[in-house]
Amino acid sequence: MCMGFGCNAAGVVGCRIIDSPRERLIAMLTNSFVPCNGRLPMLISLIGMFFAGAAGGLSASIRSAVLLVGVIGLGLLMTFAVSKFLSSTVLKGVPSSFTLELPPYRKPQIGQVLIRSVFDRTLFVLGRAASVAAPAGLVIWLMANVQIQGISLLAHCAGFLDPFAQLFGMDGVILLAFILGLPANEIVIPLIIMAYLSKGSLVEMADLTALRALLTDNGWTWVTALCVLIFSLMHWPCSTTCLTIKRESQSWKWTGAAVLIPTVCGLGLCFVVNGICTLLGVA
Repeated sequence: MCMGFGCNAAGVVGCRIIDSPRERLIAMLTNSFVPCNGRLPMLISLIGMFFAGAAGGLSASIRSAVLLVGVIGLGLLMTFAVSKFLSSTVLKGVPSSFTLELPPYRKPQIGQVLIRSVFDRTLFVLGRAASVAAPAGLVIWLMANVQIQGISLLAHCAGFLDPFAQLFGMDGVILLAFILGLPANEIVIPLIIMAYLSKGSLVEMADLTALRALLTDNGWTWVTALCVLIFSLMHWPCSTTCLTIKRESQSWKWTGAAVLIPTVCGLGLCFVVNGICTLLGVA
């Protein structure tokens, strides 16, 4: 779980130390509830813009930190809840004890450490990321630049998804950005900006004030930001994590479960939050 804060794919690989196949599988299926470093910048930005104040200052920083800890705590709570549910239903079994035996101390061999780190871990993850990122980048470029009746394919797809996304407090652009952000969570916000500005390439905004103005001009409210926060925390894993789960579990069935479980939880919670806010008239 802790390794998932850096990268969910690395967290899945780290599950190898669990002896029980059942508990190893549960850990892999719930690892994506922990926000990786690809999602943390988005969470921090949204909290700063809509809930803590983008102007900065000590009080805003404290509020941002407290809210971010709360969001991470929600992810950990969902990890434990889903793990308990899985261990009581489809993955029943006798809990096993976890013993981590410390090996005899040996002087580290720098060459061997570097080789293992670079080839066994870094290149493994980067290779899986590149195998999906390259074709996905081509798809994004085509959707943004190919037009039908003067409107880009990106805008057509966003309009198609909009009625469905409205049920969960978002819009079609947001949902499409999460879908196209499958290769890497870092590109979700640039995709949203690109769609709102009708640009043909990914765009970044360094100024949170300008970004907030762009989002609010396109209908964002604090409820929208809250639903995006929840869905960013709980949705399908990135492509690298999915491929890693497939390799570790040797099953497309469990890989599909790893995609479905957080997505259903995220959409369900967004639906509840949006429904409550709509009934109270604060949406």
